[in-house]
Amino acid sequence: MLHRLWLVFAQTATVCLAALFVVSTLKPEWLPSRGAAPQPAVLATVQTEAASAAAGPSRAESYHEAVRRSSPAVVNIFSSKEVRAPRNPLLNDPLFRRFFGEQFGDDTQRATSLGSGVIVNASGYILTNHHVVEAADEIEVALSDGKKLLAKVVGNDPETDLAVLRVNAEKLPAITLGESDQLRVGDSVLAIGNPFGVGQTVTAGIVSALGRSGLHINTFENFIQTDAAINPGNSGGALVDARGNLVGINTAIYSRSGGSMGIGFAIPVSTARMVMEQIIRSGTVTRGWIGVEVQEITPALAESFKLPDARGAIIAGVLRGGPADKAGVKPGDVLTAINDAPVADPQNMLNLVAALQPGSAVKMKLRRQAQALEVSVTVGRRPKPQARE
Repeated sequence: MLHRLWLVFAQTATVCLAALFVVSTLKPEWLPSRGAAPQPAVLATVQTEAASAAAGPSRAESYHEAVRRSSPAVVNIFSSKEVRAPRNPLLNDPLFRRFFGEQFGDDTQRATSLGSGVIVNASGYILTNHHVVEAADEIEVALSDGKKLLAKVVGNDPETDLAVLRVNAEKLPAITLGESDQLRVGDSVLAIGNPFGVGQTVTAGIVSALGRSGLHINTFENFIQTDAAINPGNSGGALVDARGNLVGINTAIYSRSGGSMGIGFAIPVSTARMVMEQIIRSGTVTRGWIGVEVQEITPALAESFKLPDARGAIIAGVLRGGPADKAGVKPGDVLTAINDAPVADPQNMLNLVAALQPGSAVKMKLRRQAQALEVSVTVGRRPKPQARE
């Protein structure tokens, strides 16, 4: 009896499933629509995504607005200077000059260089690299609209490789200065300049590292490292953030081929602003100086000097009659702090001293053998670097 009931149930279920399959295939509209409600939303989502893909990248993925805000302030700089070419000994022969003319006696020619710059003031002030305009006797600036203007050097700072130019124009498109101190590794940045003279070009990347030093590019180094492509001609151009604010001045690259290898360096806008303001105000940059030569503390030296760690800077030499000498600083002393600011290494010490006001008195903490000392030093004015030959 139970077996027969089970067979009847199984046959009934099979017939119902078969009927449901036939209806759902041939007459789906006869079925309830409770499961069909989400379909329009899903279809709308698919259609929206398809339309978005057809229209191109979304605004969130584009840096167009940042470029639109900043690129008009980036200019091309063409500089030239007279240089002496190697003189052929025949040109010193009076007989040769008599027969072939005096024009062969001219051994000078003009050398040209290419770079970029950034308009930082609507009244015509332009920030660029010192090496772009170094020793130039003629500088021409090409604006983003194609207009060309002659420029003069207001002042320069070889120790940071910065220079300020000025053109005779008003109401120029000035860039907005950002806050390089707010940058983080991984932030998006754009490099704008004139690489290889092809015309204004924008490249994108990220902040690869901050506070790069010890590269022996400049005296004062605190570079932003980026993988945004920087090539010859980009020097002096703008490094901007994703909103188009200036965060750095593109300066140098690490390269084995002469082109970009994804390692570029920019001077932070915080440094550039300080240098620019001093140059515009007085035509020069004033820094503190104490008259010492310092050396890095290696683990071996730390052990030799019986230091707890390798932080600080060893005083390798003291200029006779200089500020440090007058304060009693001696070679072999280890400088650990300036005005309670810890000295991490020689580059950090150089930056701390440079930021001091000449004529002010500062406290310096030293270690002499196993003894801790504190001396007061009257800061001097850092001498100007000697011009290159």
